[in-house]
Amino acid sequence: MKSPLAAALAVALAIGCQSPPPSSKPLLATASLEPTKGSKASGQARFEQADGKVHLRLTAQGLNPNREHGFHIHEVGDCSSGDGMSTKGHFNPTGKPHGNPSAAEHHAGDLPALKADNDGRARLDVELSGITLAPGPTSIVGRGLIIHADPDDYTTQPTGNSGARLACGVIKAS
Repeated sequence: MKSPLAAALAVALAIGCQSPPPSSKPLLATASLEPTKGSKASGQARFEQADGKVHLRLTAQGLNPNREHGFHIHEVGDCSSGDGMSTKGHFNPTGKPHGNPSAAEHHAGDLPALKADNDGRARLDVELSGITLAPGPTSIVGRGLIIHADPDDYTTQPTGNSGARLACGVIKAS
């Protein structure tokens, strides 16, 4: 017969070896998009990861009125060049071709188009897959976020022919 102390120790060890329950606290990140040289476009993006999906909410202003604008996550979180080119190409950790974000084959950084209203303002509220805010190869934290001047044609490789970069931001964990 085991002593009560030995039994209590066995229970405590068994409990201590169990994995803690997953955190219910979502991961968060933000990006403040500032105009590139000669542009007036700007915006605020908020990313929230929960249940394996990343939810993006964006507001932007200073865009070309009544026009679609390409919108992408880029490889490098560096807006120092003045024209947004220091962010390099689209974020593409899985080596997929450029494409519509609703299609199976697309860069991880391909995002839905921004549609500016009469006042040059746009809003986007979308769930994204294939990216994460947690550390790892598909993490977007520390990457660039770009609003382009032209619509994305979703076919031209590897850029979508979206034109100049109007606004640039860096995605930062918050």
